[in-house]
Amino acid sequence: KSLSRSSVRSRMSLKPPKAYNSLQKGALIWDPKPLQVKKIFEALKKGLNEYLEAHQAELDYLSGRHKDTKRNSRLAFYYDLDKQIRSVERYIRKLEFHISKVEELYEAYCIQCRLRDGATNMKQAFSLSPSTKASRESLVELYKNVQECTEDMCFIEGALEVHLGEFHVKMKGLVGFARLCPGDQYEVFVRLGRQKWRLKGKIETDDSQTWDEEEKIFIPNLHEKFEIKVTELRGLATILVGVVTCDSINFFTTKPQAILVDITELGTIKLRLEVLW
Repeated sequence: KSLSRSSVRSRMSLKPPKAYNSLQKGALIWDPKPLQVKKIFEALKKGLNEYLEAHQAELDYLSGRHKDTKRNSRLAFYYDLDKQIRSVERYIRKLEFHISKVEELYEAYCIQCRLRDGATNMKQAFSLSPSTKASRESLVELYKNVQECTEDMCFIEGALEVHLGEFHVKMKGLVGFARLCPGDQYEVFVRLGRQKWRLKGKIETDDSQTWDEEEKIFIPNLHEKFEIKVTELRGLATILVGVVTCDSINFFTTKPQAILVDITELGTIKLRLEVLW
């Protein structure tokens, strides 16, 4: 029989996914990846809890100063401290709501995943049994249920992406020792899904580097990894130095992450980036 449920989208009253997520028109992903979603969810929740703990520690510190100030200090300083406390409290409430929303989305995702697995197993069992009118009707209904669950899982993946925040990526330069010479020019191309960042740099006579752009904001994606390509510019010719991919799973943290990526197989040229979530 049918699962007899209203669509998860109408029940959860979720906002329409933003233009950059997986549900963008023409970019629908009908192949949910539960294992990848689980890894991102755990990393995201851990990072959000780190932010929550940091701001809770800040609130405790300010509250302690607030009590001391109330007894012996200037009135203006007391009110300024009170204003800081209220600001941190509001941010903590936002973080707590953010965490609860992420947990709600992932719980709904897991439910749809289990329903889809159950319907898929039943469909396989019916397909192996003797064909009758009742079994054929059941197969049609089960196929419909699998499609509905798959669609709802894709929708939740898109809704979850809205809560992933932003990655601020800073260019820190190339490292190559003898491979980098004054006058050399390079182009670095960074891609995350449909988001692209192309920048050019030059090695100066004092071995310093100048780049035409230093920072780019990327919106995290559940299914895509960072792809980095470095080419050397020689007049009208371009020479490919290397192409690498970089997973973003470790970037969901409160501290800026320094990244040193081997561009060549032997590591003779490396790329230094800094990612702040």
